[in-house]
Amino acid sequence: MKIVYFSITGQTRRFIKKLGFSEDTFVEITQDYPDIEMAQPFILITPSYAEESPTQQCSQDVMNPVFEFMATGVNRTLCKGIVASGNRNFAGLYIYTAKELSAQYQIPIVYDFEMNGTTSDVKALKSVFKRLSDGAKLLVSEKQMYREHLEQI
Repeated sequence: MKIVYFSITGQTRRFIKKLGFSEDTFVEITQDYPDIEMAQPFILITPSYAEESPTQQCSQDVMNPVFEFMATGVNRTLCKGIVASGNRNFAGLYIYTAKELSAQYQIPIVYDFEMNGTTSDVKALKSVFKRLSDGAKLLVSEKQMYREHLEQI
């Protein structure tokens, strides 16, 4: 299983490095190359960015490469879960991108963390990754929050 991620500010990339997996485990989506087609199951780690001022791009525009990636080929069917990063200071926009992707593609959010994550976040995500790699299946349910999904795996 792979971990696919997107990082503009570097926070998500810093978190990825903390996981300590081999480099060939990761695939980075970039602004210039969002249309990567995956050939094996993966977990998507995506940040969310809030619009800070009228002169900056909207968060949706900034995140277009992630949406383009998910729309490429069979990527949406190979994605086994979404991990969300964000900043709780964004209030209602915290992990907004992951929520949008989850709703659009019916893929569960399996974990979320703030900024570049803590030691506990690293440990938890390693556990989620292992369980999903071993074949655990998660379902999206409107009645269950993604934290409940984490408890199930």
